[in-house]
Amino acid sequence: MMHRNKVRAQSELTPVQSENAKAPKRRRLSPALRREQIVEGASAYFAEAGLDGTTRDLSARLGITQSLLYAYFNTKGELIEAVYNRLYLDRISPEWPELIRDRTRPLGGRLHQFYTEYAAAIFSYEWMRIFMFSGLAGADLNRRYLEHLSTLILRPILIEIETAARSPHRPVLEDIWDLHGGIVYIGIRKFVYRMAAPDDYEPIIRCTLNRFLHYYGIEPVSPPGN
Repeated sequence: MMHRNKVRAQSELTPVQSENAKAPKRRRLSPALRREQIVEGASAYFAEAGLDGTTRDLSARLGITQSLLYAYFNTKGELIEAVYNRLYLDRISPEWPELIRDRTRPLGGRLHQFYTEYAAAIFSYEWMRIFMFSGLAGADLNRRYLEHLSTLILRPILIEIETAARSPHRPVLEDIWDLHGGIVYIGIRKFVYRMAAPDDYEPIIRCTLNRFLHYYGIEPVSPPGN
């Protein structure tokens, strides 16, 4: 009898009530988690659509309203700034400048560790493609990042190369940019040009570094385990 009453009560529900009864309750995210979800989704979206992608399309992809998106970011530019901080600035380890200046270790080993860790941090679909789209769009994201990187990383590398050099050749900052660009190009080739690239970047990084170090008479980096 009780079972019949339960079935009868369920059959008397309106279609909307019946659907709501079946649907699981949507979990309400905290403001911090919701903001992170939007920034993460925006990173993936702008990497695919470019910086000209719209907040309307982004909101639809995230399954939220534009008004909710704008409750967290007043403008599209503010959202792109959050993506910039997440993808670029937050991936620069505060330990890298100290590593580069640590003269208790051979310079080749320091540079090898830095570039291996740097490649692991930036070799991603989102990082490479948004950086490319930003440059094509004339946005200042690239310029700001490269100026920051130059001050924090590349100029200190130049000083260390100048100090360690044992050949007649004297490095200039452009030489450091050439080294840096050659390593970053591995990621560009994979994520922008969609060309085949090895899963293990370490041997390429080591060979690139050793050619550079040899020119300045600096001891090369040995393969791992040697």
